[in-house]
Amino acid sequence: MDADLFLVIGAVILVLSVPALFSAFSESRPPRTGAVMVLLGGGMVFWAITQHPGGYEFSDIPHALTRVIGRYF
Repeated sequence: MDADLFLVIGAVILVLSVPALFSAFSESRPPRTGAVMVLLGGGMVFWAITQHPGGYEFSDIPHALTRVIGRYF
């Protein structure tokens, strides 16, 4: 798998972890699922940044998203 795909999947997991974290905190229970999602998504984004030649800039993220969507859909 390439770095763009890991970046996009990691970013999606990070975005989806926010509702899980808010739900856990609002119901006064430990945020286990949200924490695992943050670790997994953050690890994927970190791996993608370190494996991409030259790294990613913030402006490269939308281009990576469109490349991945165009490639797989």
